[in-house]
Amino acid sequence: MKHTLIAAVSAVFFSSTAFAAPELYNIDTAHSFANFSIRHVVAKTSGSFNDIQGTIKIDRENLANSSVDARISVASISTGHAKRDDHIKKPDYLDAAAFGQITFVSTKVEAKSATEGVLTGQFTLHGVTKELSFPFTVLGFGKDPWGGERSGFEARTTIKASDFGYEWMKKEGAPVGDDIEVTLLIEGVKPAPAKDKK
Repeated sequence: MKHTLIAAVSAVFFSSTAFAAPELYNIDTAHSFANFSIRHVVAKTSGSFNDIQGTIKIDRENLANSSVDARISVASISTGHAKRDDHIKKPDYLDAAAFGQITFVSTKVEAKSATEGVLTGQFTLHGVTKELSFPFTVLGFGKDPWGGERSGFEARTTIKASDFGYEWMKKEGAPVGDDIEVTLLIEGVKPAPAKDKK
């Protein structure tokens, strides 16, 4: 009886420990977006960066044990107007040729609840790296139609372009503002298990 009880307790402990381990998800580029809006004259204009790559390690039992490593291609910017996109990529705005990637590597996650927290990390834009913190929400987990496992996340923050060395807003009569409102819509897909080699 004693051995049976010990075995049962051990089984529960080890199974729960395994479940609590961080799960790895690759960011699904086809279904992930970094949307933004910025003042233009007296209104706002918006767009999206459509090429986001990286990984998310998420601990469902303890969000504080999670992490993110993400990269965004500056050249993937899309505002729905090809001529404007080409202009934004030039040196007087994003300078995509010289600074082709935006990166974020998390250093801390503060859990507010089972599905909400604050993500802090090193954010690099235009060759300038600063610590950035922003709230996020875990939207959920589930199976996709192709037998894979997915995760969903949403986050919002506002950054100042001038903090990262941009100066377009300093020109007299500049039509574009300094504050950039960002909404991250991220979908992760769990890597398929490696097949055993025979």
